Amino acid sequence: MTEEPSASTPGDPSSQGPAPHGDRAPSRAVDLTRFAWLSIAAAIATIALKTGAWAMTGSVGLLSDAAESTVNLVAAVVALIALKVAAQPATERFLYGRAKAEYFSAAVEGAMIFVAAAVILVTAVERFVNPQPLENVGWGLVISVVASLINGAVAFVLIRAGRRYRSITLRADGRHLLTDVWTSVGVIVGVGLVGLTGWERLDAVVAFAVGVNIIITGVSLVSESVSGLLDKSLSEEDHEVIRAILQRRTDGSVTFHGLQTREAGQQKFMNVHVLVPDEWTVKHGHDYIEELERELTAALPELTVLTHLEPISDPASYEDIPEAHVRIHDDDHDPTRPPQA
Repeated sequence: MTEEPSASTPGDPSSQGPAPHGDRAPSRAVDLTRFAWLSIAAAIATIALKTGAWAMTGSVGLLSDAAESTVNLVAAVVALIALKVAAQPATERFLYGRAKAEYFSAAVEGAMIFVAAAVILVTAVERFVNPQPLENVGWGLVISVVASLINGAVAFVLIRAGRRYRSITLRADGRHLLTDVWTSVGVIVGVGLVGLTGWERLDAVVAFAVGVNIIITGVSLVSESVSGLLDKSLSEEDHEVIRAILQRRTDGSVTFHGLQTREAGQQKFMNVHVLVPDEWTVKHGHDYIEELERELTAALPELTVLTHLEPISDPASYEDIPEAHVRIHDDDHDPTRPPQA
């Protein structure tokens, strides 16, 4: 049995020759560091604004807001490093590239969120026990609104870019900034109510609620990064695309089984066993899987395809199906024996 990486479009190679290799450009990671620099600039600006708002008012809620922006700055720097590493090409030591560096960034950002939340919660409890009057509330709120608008705009850009380029680092950073926006909204409302009602402990209550919300975001980010590091499979939407192509190519002479997938940052990977007629030559089989890979990568451009070519009537071809795999065929198709024509 032979094993080789490959890719394709539909058709029988005996009647439709494969396109030349020059038509298929290798997938390369996109340099996303410009988004990290944008996040760093936004963090510096909002730290300055929110720190000024806290200094003017003495609000622990605004202090908690400024503390989270400091975490944003650290996270943005970590994201910049991770994106630079992930964008580097494959080498002899890292044959599959270093796309998983992005998951480390998301994990660090999640951990930093926990640190910020802990500081906020402790400060909120202390201020609840020992409330203090607020000053210059109006100007403090105006400054916080400006900082929130900056964070909201940058968060929108990062999340959209993260989805477009399948970057968990940008999605994590964008979600973190969006959390910061909602944090600021809560703080602004809380501080405004303190100014209207005179109930000083409300400032601490708002800060505590902010801390709890930040913890929830941190748990989500850490969970997503751990899943990526543990080679989670592609999304169900991607599986449907792959299955549709393989099902369309399944007939009485060719079938597939043992489909496995995983993702690493911007990159997607799949491997599948391709079972073909025993009498096919190596060239015939190679041409077929070249076409197969070409069709798959046309549908999912970031996909890297590995195929395992096997004779369809050899019993050994049905003894190496991985225990954990994605079902390709309908329930009435038995993957342990050739399909009936």
